[in-house]
Amino acid sequence: MPDYKTLREMVSHRVTFEFDTGSKVVGYIASCAPASGPVQMVTLSKVQVLDAGNNLVAKYDEYPFVPNNLIGFRVTEGPL
Repeated sequence: MPDYKTLREMVSHRVTFEFDTGSKVVGYIASCAPASGPVQMVTLSKVQVLDAGNNLVAKYDEYPFVPNNLIGFRVTEGPL
């Protein structure tokens, strides 16, 4: 398991999170949660979401983000 605690050392730094599809989330780490132990969530500021071709998909002033490895997804409820 990666050492997510090192993300605390990156607060105020611009960081790029890359995904297996080639897409990226780029932004400044504003804060990490919880206050100690492995990081479960970061709040990013000045965020850009890019596709595999580095095309801008979305921009956010602030973006809560879970930096952990995704191991799967599933439907937990039907359509709204």
